[in-house]
Amino acid sequence: MQRQLPALGMAVNETDGCLLMNRVLEKYYLSTMYSLEFILGFTGNTIVVFGYIFCLKNWKSGNVYLFNLSLSDLLFLCTLPILVNSYSRDQWAKETILCHSNRFLLHANLYSSILFLTIISIDRYMLIKYPFREHFLQKRRTALIVSVAIWIGVILELLPLMYFLEPIAPAHKYKCLDYASSGDPVKNLIYSMFLTVFGFLIPLVIMCCFYVKMVLFLKTRSEQLSSLLTLEKPLALVILAVVTFSLLFTPYHIMRNVRLASRIPALNVSVCTQGIINTIYIITRPIAFLNSAINPVFYFLMGDHFREMLMAKTRQLLSRLTTTRK
Repeated sequence: MQRQLPALGMAVNETDGCLLMNRVLEKYYLSTMYSLEFILGFTGNTIVVFGYIFCLKNWKSGNVYLFNLSLSDLLFLCTLPILVNSYSRDQWAKETILCHSNRFLLHANLYSSILFLTIISIDRYMLIKYPFREHFLQKRRTALIVSVAIWIGVILELLPLMYFLEPIAPAHKYKCLDYASSGDPVKNLIYSMFLTVFGFLIPLVIMCCFYVKMVLFLKTRSEQLSSLLTLEKPLALVILAVVTFSLLFTPYHIMRNVRLASRIPALNVSVCTQGIINTIYIITRPIAFLNSAINPVFYFLMGDHFREMLMAKTRQLLSRLTTTRK
C-alpha cells in the first residue's frame, strides 16, 4: 500500500493541474477578452445604431439587416460586464434567473448574428446582380418581415436551452456553468448538434453558396470590363466575410460538441483529458463572440455609403458647435 500512495498522489496532483488551468483561464483569459470585446464592441455598435437612427433617411433592405445585427450585438454586449465580474471574482450571484437569462442572450446573439450575416450575403448578391432595379427581396417591407421572423425563430430555437441549463447551487460554488459544462451531457449533446446543424452549418452553406455565386458573377463582369478596380472591393469583402465567419464560429461549435461528448460517462474519458478539452473549449468561446466587436467594421465596408453619411453628419455637428462658440 505504501508503494502505491506516491503514484496515487501524483495522479491527484496531475488532475488538479489540469483543472487549475481551466480556473486560471476563466478568471484571467475570459474576463480580459470579454472586457476588450465590451469596450470595442459597445463603442462601435453604439456609433452604428445612433448613426442609423439620426443620419440615415432612406432605409434600404441592407440597412435594416445591418441595424438588426447591431441591436443583437448590443444586447449581448450588455451582458458582458456581469460575465467579467463573475469570472474575475470566480463566483456568480446566487440568482438562477440572472444566470439563465445571461446564457440565453449570449446564444441568442450568436445565432441571430449568424442568420443576419447570412441574409446580408443574400442581400449583397441581389444588390450586385440587380443594381438598377429593386428585387422583391430588397424591399424594405420584406426586410422587416424577414428580420422579425429571424428574431422569433431564434427565440423558439433557444427555448429548450433554459431546460438544459443547470440551476445555480452551492455544489457548484454558486457558479453559472456554461451550456457545455452543465446538465445531462447526452441530452445536451443532442440539442447542441441540433443547434450546430440548423443554427450554424445550414446558414454557413447558404452564405458560402451566395458568396460563391457573387464571386462567379463578379468574375463574369470583370471579363466584360477593361479594369478590375471597381470589383476589387466587393471581391475583398466576399473573402473577408467568409474567412471571418468560418474562423470565428467553427472552432466554438466543434469544441462545444467535443466538450459535451467528453462528459458522457459511457465514453470513460479521464478527468485530465476532459480538462484539456475544456481548456481548448474555453479558448474558443470569446473568439466566437468576437464577431460583436468586428461587425461594426462591416458597416463601414458594406453599408451603403454609411461611412460617408456618418462623416458628413459629424462635420455638420462640428460646424454647428464652432458657429455657436463664435
